[in-house]
Amino acid sequence: MKAQAPSIDAVKPRFDPRTRALLEGPIVSTLLRLATPNVLVMFVQAAVGLIETYFVAKLGTDALAGVALVFPVLMLMQMMSAGAVGGGISAAIARALGAGRRNDADALAMHALAIAVGFGLLFTLAVLGAGHWLYSVMGGSGASLTAALTYSNVVFSGAILIWVFNSLASVLRGTGNMAFPAVVTVVGAAVLIPLSPCLIFGWGPVPPLGVAGGAVAVIAYYVVGSIALIAYLRARRSVVHLLFSGVRFRWPLFRDILRVGAVAALVTIQTNLTIVIATGFVGRFGPAAIAGYGTGSRLEYLLIPLVFGLGGPLVAMVGTNIGAGQRDRALRAAWIGAGIAAGLTEIIGLSAAAFPHAWLSLFDTNPAMLDTGSRYLRAVGPFYGLFGLGLALYFASQGAGRLLWPLLANLVRLGIAAGGGWLALHWSADVSVVFAALGAALAAFGLITAAAVATGAWFGPIVWSRPRVLAHEGDQ
Repeated sequence: MKAQAPSIDAVKPRFDPRTRALLEGPIVSTLLRLATPNVLVMFVQAAVGLIETYFVAKLGTDALAGVALVFPVLMLMQMMSAGAVGGGISAAIARALGAGRRNDADALAMHALAIAVGFGLLFTLAVLGAGHWLYSVMGGSGASLTAALTYSNVVFSGAILIWVFNSLASVLRGTGNMAFPAVVTVVGAAVLIPLSPCLIFGWGPVPPLGVAGGAVAVIAYYVVGSIALIAYLRARRSVVHLLFSGVRFRWPLFRDILRVGAVAALVTIQTNLTIVIATGFVGRFGPAAIAGYGTGSRLEYLLIPLVFGLGGPLVAMVGTNIGAGQRDRALRAAWIGAGIAAGLTEIIGLSAAAFPHAWLSLFDTNPAMLDTGSRYLRAVGPFYGLFGLGLALYFASQGAGRLLWPLLANLVRLGIAAGGGWLALHWSADVSVVFAALGAALAAFGLITAAAVATGAWFGPIVWSRPRVLAHEGDQ
């Protein structure tokens, strides 16, 4: 007599409760429950950066412009380590757990740590060696260039620590654990916020370090945070364990991370190259214009951690369900998350376009800075919703291991921003036209990514059927 294949119900006991929640829980409530601590993490990290910018601004416009020059490069590393390669780590862990491969999931944690060390060292060597050239090309000169190099050299000397922190947090997010990284981030921020001004301006026996002080505080935060994450992953309560002995490095596990993470890293490079090129265009209008665009575009950068708050759970949910063979549920989760992200980012964009000074004046009151920043927000803000839509589907595509169309969409974005900005400068010499090209580029990225997923870019057209084995389906 032919043996019957086991049902999903028959294999449920092999799953940890966190994994079962990703496979069986109501999609909307599960996403929101997981996203809440993740969004908190992203907002706290963003708030720390903004508070530091506020203190740096007290040192003058040149210091603010210098940090603005470094910010795109720092965000490139943050986005690569947390959202790109980090997304590849989370996706690989989630798929392994969804398929019941617990030993591989443990081994992937150590592979993730090795990748983090390698990429961190690469960033240190690249930025310390080419920083002067890069910031000069972006428009830095004189005091603003000096401030940029001072801040950059300190931050990127500790690049390995930033990579280790974000990679280990991604391991936990791949298991559906968004809470512990949130606790580490919030506690760390509570220490970092007062530490930063103490090091920048000096306090008691601590001498004033200027812009370097903010960078030292950031590195101290990542040292303590990395230790906390390692300790948790070594404890019994963790779903995945970081094992320093008995793990043999295997290329298939590196490939499982990098086949998503490396392509996502290209997307991140394209995104930040767009900002760098735009900063170079704006730099022709002087340091105040750089400060205005840098401050305005920082709001755009804030959208990335906001959407990542939803994107982390999306990577885990989509990856786990695909590992378990539940493709229709994975796709449904992707669209639900993308819809939420689009709504939130559009509200922010429209508010910024309507009241740009409410944001910009938090950092400086220089008239030229306010004028440039206001032009940027009015031109680009209305397209933030489409950017949020595309970005959420990009994170979901990481979980699915299907990143070709997000890569192509972002390449189109880069082409529109760079080509349109160049033509605008040579035809009109008006910075507002450069910003119009940036807005069109954001819209193209969101629309192309959404159209690709909607037409079957992941696994072809899917017949939407109601799941038969799930107990809770009210909001699926």
